[in-house]
Amino acid sequence: MARTGRYKVKFRRRREGKTNYYKRREMIKSGLPRLVIRKTNNYIIAQVVTAKVTGDAVIVSATSKELVRLGWKGGTKNTPAAYLVGLLIGYKALLKGVKEVIPDIGLHRPIKGARVFAVIKGAVDAGLETPHDEEILPDEDRLSGKHIAEYAGKLKGENEALYKARFSKYLARGLDPADLPKHFEEIKGKIKDYYMGLFKKLNIELPQEETEE
Repeated sequence: MARTGRYKVKFRRRREGKTNYYKRREMIKSGLPRLVIRKTNNYIIAQVVTAKVTGDAVIVSATSKELVRLGWKGGTKNTPAAYLVGLLIGYKALLKGVKEVIPDIGLHRPIKGARVFAVIKGAVDAGLETPHDEEILPDEDRLSGKHIAEYAGKLKGENEALYKARFSKYLARGLDPADLPKHFEEIKGKIKDYYMGLFKKLNIELPQEETEE
């Protein structure tokens, strides 16, 4: 409630916990497109966005829903899925000529190893340049889902009924949770092979990390 004449009502999206306008202004001042990363109850969403007077314009986007069409049988909101979404958005951005972005994680807390940072790791591995701290990125075991596979194995031995309930979607898609790291590598390789072939077909210069392999 206002108590002085200097009280200012916050913008609606800030009141709703959707936009930090101070951070948004600083990102726009960088002059770089933003890598916008958001989570829903079911999916991970990433977009490369540029700010215009008329509003934000989306250059490219990727969601974990796309992974299902690529054969992904794991969860669509976990850390491995977040990394693969980052890989997708990175390659898509490069195809559009975007080589450098600034990360926009919205109001998500910058917790070490969080899924938003798995998206950033995927985008960086694709060849997209973005400022980040290596220390805050998830480790390789979490990116590949090894922690999920280990938990599933432990749960199966302790409570098979609960195991089947918690991993029902994996099992329904024909994936043994213990094989998640292997499946992750298969889908990761599939994505990389497709986009590397597309780069060559369109005569687009490959990211430096890929040309050195």
